[in-house]
Amino acid sequence: MRTIRNPILRGFNPDPSIVRVAGDYFIATSTFEWYPGVQIHHSRDLVHWRLLTRPLTNASQLNMLGDPDSCGIWAPCLTYSDGLFHLVYTDVKRYGRLSQPGASGATFRDFHNYLVTSPRIEGPWSDPIHLNSSGFDPSLFHDEDGRRYLVNMLWDHRPGQNRFAGIALQEYSSGDRRLVGERRIIFKGTAIGFTEAPHLYRRNGFYYLLTAEGGTGWGHAVTMARSRSIHGPYELHPDVYVLSARDRPDAALQRAGHADLVETAGGETYMVYLCGRPLRNRGRSVLGRETAIQPMVWSPDGWLRTVDGDGIPHVEVTAPDVEPNPFTADAARVDFDAPNLPIDFQWLRSPWPEELWSLSARPGHLRLYGRESPGSLFRQALVARRQQAHCYGASTKIDFEPDHFQQMAGLICYYNSAKFHYLYVSHDEAVGRHLRVMSTAPDQVQTDSFTAPIAVPGGGPLELRAEVDEERLLFGYRLDEGAWQWLPQVFDASVLSDEATAPGQPNFTGAFVGMACHDMSGAARHADFDYFEYRERDYLSRPAG
Repeated sequence: MRTIRNPILRGFNPDPSIVRVAGDYFIATSTFEWYPGVQIHHSRDLVHWRLLTRPLTNASQLNMLGDPDSCGIWAPCLTYSDGLFHLVYTDVKRYGRLSQPGASGATFRDFHNYLVTSPRIEGPWSDPIHLNSSGFDPSLFHDEDGRRYLVNMLWDHRPGQNRFAGIALQEYSSGDRRLVGERRIIFKGTAIGFTEAPHLYRRNGFYYLLTAEGGTGWGHAVTMARSRSIHGPYELHPDVYVLSARDRPDAALQRAGHADLVETAGGETYMVYLCGRPLRNRGRSVLGRETAIQPMVWSPDGWLRTVDGDGIPHVEVTAPDVEPNPFTADAARVDFDAPNLPIDFQWLRSPWPEELWSLSARPGHLRLYGRESPGSLFRQALVARRQQAHCYGASTKIDFEPDHFQQMAGLICYYNSAKFHYLYVSHDEAVGRHLRVMSTAPDQVQTDSFTAPIAVPGGGPLELRAEVDEERLLFGYRLDEGAWQWLPQVFDASVLSDEATAPGQPNFTGAFVGMACHDMSGAARHADFDYFEYRERDYLSRPAG
C-alpha cells in the first residue's frame, strides 16, 4: 500500500483549492504580496507534486504596488467546466482592524474579487472580470443544470457586528460576465466564528458547504453543512468539525483548516487543507501555512468524515492505487544561465519586473537594480524563494561596489517588510566597503538593530551564506574561495514567522531566503549575483564548524 507524506506542498502554500481534469490534479494556493500571483501545482498520483505555473503574470491581471504585507492574493479557487479552467481570487488592498486589544486603525477592508479563465492550465489566462468586493475567499460553483454561483465570506465593518458576517451566495452569469440576482446569506457559521473559505459541492441530492472557522491559527477547523436547496437552510454536520487540531497539541500538523475536496477517477474522496509545522512544543511557524491532503469517507448518514473518524490531520495517509508519477527534483544550485527566472523564485508586488531585475544585462548573473528600502510596499528589488524545511543552508556570490551608505545589497532571510535578517554589503566614509546585518522584529521594544560593520576590500565579488537550524540563524562570508568567516551573532530565525507580530497586523505568508539590492539615493546602483544555492539538511549543532 502506497502512502502520501504530508505536507505535500511544503513551505508557504496556504488556502489550497484542488481540481481533477481526467488523470491530472491541480492545486492552487495563495501568494499574497509575492509576484506573479497564485501558485498552481500539478500531480498525477496525489503523492508527487511539482510547481507548474503562476497564472497572474501582468499588470492587466494583477498590480499589487502598495498592497500591505500579507495582503494581495488571498484564497484562489480553481475549477474546470465547459472546457475552461476558472480561477477566482481576491486582491486585498487594505487589511483593516479586527476586534483585538492593541490593534489600531478603522475596521474597513478593501478586497476585490476577480475571475480569469483559460482553456489550458499553463495559460495564457484572460484579463480579469470584477465580481464583487463584499468579502474575501470567493469560490465558484458549477451546478448540474449549468448555472454558476459565487460564494464568499461577507465582511461587516459596523460596530457591534460580527466582522465575519456569514457566507454570501449569488448567481454568476457567464453570458453577462457579472453577478446577477439577489445576494443571500446561506450560512452564519458556528460559535467559534471567523467563518470563511466556502466551497460548494453537490452529492446525492444535497448541496454540501465546506467552510473554515476559528481563525487560521491554533483554533482553525473545517466545518460542513448541507441543504436540499442551494439557498438553504443548511444543516450543520453532527460532529460540527470535520477536521481540526484545535484540541490536539500533540498532532504533528497544526492549524488545520481551509479545505477543498476532490474525487479520484476511482471514486475516492480526498481533502486538501492548510496546516502548519511549528517549531517543537507549538513554537513559531517559520514555514508558514502549508498544504496537506488525506482520504475521507462518506458515512452511511451521508456526512463526510476522516477515514479513522478521529477528525485530526495525519502526516502519513493512504495514497490512491494508481501508477506512481514522480518528478525530477530541482537542482540545489541555480547559476542564472537560462533566459527565465527559475520558477521557485518570486519578487514583491510589482507587475514590471524589468524595473527590478535582469537576466540579460550580464549573462550568467541575476542583476538587481537598487530600488526602494527593505520596508517599501512599492518597488523593492528583492528576489527570493520559500524556506521549505526547518534546517537549510543558502549561499550566493555577489558583485557590488556601493559608493555610500544608502546603497546596500546582499543575502536576505525575509518574512515581510517588518521581519527580516539582511546580510548586506554597503559603504560608508569611516569603514569603506563593509558587511553588516540589519534585523527587524516587530514584537520587540527596539524594532530594528544592526551589527557592527565588518570591512571587506573592494574591487571583487564575495560569497555570502546563511545556515538555519530551527530557530537559530548564522551568517558567514568569504573572499576569493577562501575559508568561510562567520559572524559571531546568533540571530533569531523564529522572528520570520506568523506569530512574531505587533497587535492586529496580518501575518499569513512564510519565510523566504534570497537576494536583495536597495539604493535609497535613487541612483539605482545594481548588484550582480552569480549563483544562488539552497540545500535542505538535517539539524546541525555546529553548522559553522
